[in-house]
Amino acid sequence: MANIKSQIKRNRQNEKRRLRNRTFRGAARAAVRDARTAIETGTPDQAVIREAISRLDKAVGKGVIHKNNAARRKSRLMKALAAAAK
Repeated sequence: MANIKSQIKRNRQNEKRRLRNRTFRGAARAAVRDARTAIETGTPDQAVIREAISRLDKAVGKGVIHKNNAARRKSRLMKALAAAAK
C-alpha cells in the first residue's frame, strides 16, 4: 500500500480507469469472437463483421488498445472472411 498522497490518488484513478477500460476491451473481444464463430459456421453476416470492426475502433478511440493491435485484429478477421468465401 502506498504511503505517498499522490500515489494513493494515482492508484484510485488507475482502478477507475481499469474498470472503465474493461468494458470496452471485453466488448471488442466478444464482438470479434462472435464474428469469428459466424465465419467458421459458414454464415458470415456483414452486420456481425461490421460490429466487430466498430467495437475495435471504439476501443482504439478510447485509448484502451493500441491502433496497430486493432488493425492486426481487423486484418486477421478480414483474412478469415476471405478464406471462408473461397
